[in-house]
Amino acid sequence: MAEQLDVSTPAELAAAVKDKSDDDLNQALNELGIDTALDKVFDGMTDAFLAEKADGQSAVVQYDIQTADGQKTYTVSVSDGKCSFSRGPADSPRVTLRLAAPDFLRVVTNNMAGTQAFFTGKLKLTGDMMFAQVQQNWFDMPKA
Repeated sequence: MAEQLDVSTPAELAAAVKDKSDDDLNQALNELGIDTALDKVFDGMTDAFLAEKADGQSAVVQYDIQTADGQKTYTVSVSDGKCSFSRGPADSPRVTLRLAAPDFLRVVTNNMAGTQAFFTGKLKLTGDMMFAQVQQNWFDMPKA
C-alpha cells in the first residue's frame, strides 16, 4: 500500500489518493512514515506555489493534521513571492486548518474541495475564513 503514496508528482499523488478509503490512506501513511510522507506533500506544495497568484501578498497558514501518531502541525509561509514550510505551529497564523490526514490528502490533491470539507465538518477553520478560500488558488492543484 505504501508504494501507492510514494509518488513524484502532484498528479501522481492525486491519482493514488483518489477513491481510497480512510483506512487505506492511513495505512499507506503509516507504512511510509507519517512525517516523511507529510514532508513530501508539503515539499510538493512549495513546488506547486504560483507566485503570480499570490500577487505580492504575505501570509502564514497553519495546518493541524490529525494522524494515528497524534496531531502533526505544519506552517506554510508565503512572502516575497516565495513559499516555504516548516514543522510546528506558527506564532500568529492568518488561518489555521484542522483536518484528519486522509481528508488533508484529499483536499491538497483536489479530490475533495476545501469548501466541501468545511461544510461537511471534515475541515475546521480558525482565523480568516475568506483568506482560506483565496490561498488555495495560490497553488497549481492537480485536476481531479
